[in-house]
Amino acid sequence: MIVRKTPAELEKMRRSGMLVCQVLERLSSMVREGVSTLDLEVEAEKMIQEAGARPAFKGYYVPAIGKKYPFVLCTSVNDEVVHGMPSAKRILAKGDVVSIDMGAELDGYFGDSAVTVPVGEVDERTKRLIEVTRNALELAIDKVRPGNRLFDVCGTVERHVVANGFTIVREFVGHGIGTQLHEEPQVPNYVDRKNENPRLKEGMVLAVEPMVNAGKADTRILEDGWTAATRDGEYSAHFEHCVAVTSNGPWVLTRS
Repeated sequence: MIVRKTPAELEKMRRSGMLVCQVLERLSSMVREGVSTLDLEVEAEKMIQEAGARPAFKGYYVPAIGKKYPFVLCTSVNDEVVHGMPSAKRILAKGDVVSIDMGAELDGYFGDSAVTVPVGEVDERTKRLIEVTRNALELAIDKVRPGNRLFDVCGTVERHVVANGFTIVREFVGHGIGTQLHEEPQVPNYVDRKNENPRLKEGMVLAVEPMVNAGKADTRILEDGWTAATRDGEYSAHFEHCVAVTSNGPWVLTRS
């Protein structure tokens, strides 16, 4: 069942979304050579605690894995697509890219967002990968309007990415969000005819999150049981925003 939020609930989601936004802005400014992904984790947890919020990912139980996720952030570097775990041993170097994904619960409502940040100067292909992924999200956000259908959002991501010579990760998708981190509907970054194609209505909130590979779409899970990486070792990028359907058009709850 898709839960539609009242205007008052959307205002609460806006507050949690703005916290996530502020944390990601701070973490993005920290990304440079010599910083570890654990440094980002420590700063994120500090900011969430100071705001009186709760990290959405830490302690999140995944039945398929059979255990709880142990960190506040997912920090996925280079060929890692999603769910990369922070580590003091993972030191960022020039030419790397790091995707930082985080969520927080504030006053019972969740925010969730992700950004991919280059470490210093990166090559032109990597710049294009980041730009195309970011633009795919922006184009999809514009489709989050009453009367459109879910496939309008999904298909927009797919068309833009494929037209630019990159590939869509299919194993991981976006989702509804509200009083739960993951709600209905699932939001793939491609048109999946096996899924339902609901019409978008006011009060629905979608976490739209393109995950795009420079090479082939295939992924693999690393030995830690969490981290998903590209099978061919090519770089990946990931951006995400929570977007509310309103009569005035898309309202991005996780952007200042």
